[in-house]
Amino acid sequence: MAATDAPVPTEFPHGIGKTARRELAVNGYTRYDQLTEVTSADLLKIHGVGPKAIRILEQELEARGLSFSGS
Repeated sequence: MAATDAPVPTEFPHGIGKTARRELAVNGYTRYDQLTEVTSADLLKIHGVGPKAIRILEQELEARGLSFSGS
């Protein structure tokens, strides 16, 4: 595995999928607190981030007393 293929560590659960975790990290999102600055609609525009990932992230945010921007 090349260094560029190495996964970027994130706080996000494996349940959202490898592609979603990787693409969120590529776009600068690796921690839950960063998701409070963006809307779920904006995240859906990222390749590999679908409705299932958004639902899981929303539940994780709620468990932490947080929410997406505009929620």
